[in-house]
Amino acid sequence: MAMAGLYRRLLPSPPAVDFASSQGKQLFLEAVQNGTMESFYRLVSYFQTQSEPAFCGLASLSMVLNALAIDPGRKWKGPWRWFDESMLDCCEPLETVKVRGISFGKLVCLAHCAGAKVEAFRTNHSTIDEFRKYVLRCSTSDDCHVISSYDRSVLKQTGTGHFSPIGGYHAERDLALILDVARFKYPPHWVPLKILWDAMNNVDSSTGQRRGFMLISRPHSEPGQLYTLSCKHESWVGVAKYLMDDVPLLLKSEEVKDIQEVLSVVFKSLPSYFGQFIKWVAEVRRREDGGQSLSPEEKARLAVKEEVLRQVQDTGPFKHVAELLSSAHSCCGNLYSGHEENLPNIAASVCCQGAQILSGNSAFPGVYCCQETCVKCFKANGDKPVTVVSGTVVNGGTEEKMDMLVPSSKTNSGCSCAIGIHPASNDVLTALLLALPPGTWSGIKDEKLSKGISNLVSTVNLPTLLQEEVLHLRRQLHLLKKCQEDRVDDDLGSPLA
Repeated sequence: MAMAGLYRRLLPSPPAVDFASSQGKQLFLEAVQNGTMESFYRLVSYFQTQSEPAFCGLASLSMVLNALAIDPGRKWKGPWRWFDESMLDCCEPLETVKVRGISFGKLVCLAHCAGAKVEAFRTNHSTIDEFRKYVLRCSTSDDCHVISSYDRSVLKQTGTGHFSPIGGYHAERDLALILDVARFKYPPHWVPLKILWDAMNNVDSSTGQRRGFMLISRPHSEPGQLYTLSCKHESWVGVAKYLMDDVPLLLKSEEVKDIQEVLSVVFKSLPSYFGQFIKWVAEVRRREDGGQSLSPEEKARLAVKEEVLRQVQDTGPFKHVAELLSSAHSCCGNLYSGHEENLPNIAASVCCQGAQILSGNSAFPGVYCCQETCVKCFKANGDKPVTVVSGTVVNGGTEEKMDMLVPSSKTNSGCSCAIGIHPASNDVLTALLLALPPGTWSGIKDEKLSKGISNLVSTVNLPTLLQEEVLHLRRQLHLLKKCQEDRVDDDLGSPLA
């Protein structure tokens, strides 16, 4: 016999006021008239119920990211790019979150990884007056939102730690509107801001740290246009440690005499699996969705990727990296094998991943196989030539045609379509080199060489688009280092750039 289970909870009132009650409606109207419900409309448009009992943090964050119209840069289901709880896994595995929930610090880390601008405060590093100021600021605009981490028991509710966005503020009564993402349990409700502060000013027993609140807003630009760091593969811990800790020590211990020797030291000891760590962001679609033309959005995204690629290849470090990798005496020539750099092989993997994501079956990677790929060039409606790799993906007894759009650079071959000239080892290693922290080179014993390499890889004079790309990678490196050292709950500051 099935157990009856639980159907909602009675909202303890006081201290809360049900949003849908007559008193709650009156409070809403008054707050609207006073202009402190501006954030409500965006948030309620994307209001969602957490899909797992412990997913309150993930649901709150995906709701806010969608309300801010931040593009995740990858597909959710079908052709749609959209934030969902299942996509927020860069700082903590979803299976772990299902069991234990997520800490305040790791949710802040996730928000950074998703590309948002984040300001986070624990109650012991803030005051109730500052909290009130931030709630008022975000309630009078729709370009920032507050997520609160609080202890339900202080509000006389069942349960302990919980996350939810704040959807508005009643200034005269000093009430905050909590858009509770556990809608199966409690409806949205007004609570006195003082009591909400007390609920946040509570120690999370899992971390020994106070709870708090975070302000989330849009970044100045979309991050990760062409390159991104990935922690999907378990090897990321070793690669992050090598880049952030080991490289400076190696350079300090070696007697390097020129830039080529510096690069050789950096690259020759790279973990063999570092190719799983830094990726280029591919554009993939079902063939029937595109035919022989590109949509305006696809054209715009591909143009940005190509411009980033061109700017990478115009840098000084790129020329040194290319020289190092092409040298007959280089120990770094096999950093990427020919198989990994082969465009059809890359496309086969990407088309399989794309088919999984577009069908909503990303949890079952083993059942997709790309039988064949074909590199081609097409030009339609007077557009410039576009490099496309088409793949036939097999899933059981069904086949699906997929296209990968390739950002390409100009070549001297005279070919109108740059087949095979795609983001490869030269470009990826150059981007990685530029993203290393400025202090990486300070230990080089030759002062002139140290200054020279620092100037060579400086982001100061990079074109704006490439500078943003590199600084995004650098922020990701700092975040992953904090994750590797398990410091995300001790250090809530924005990653350095």
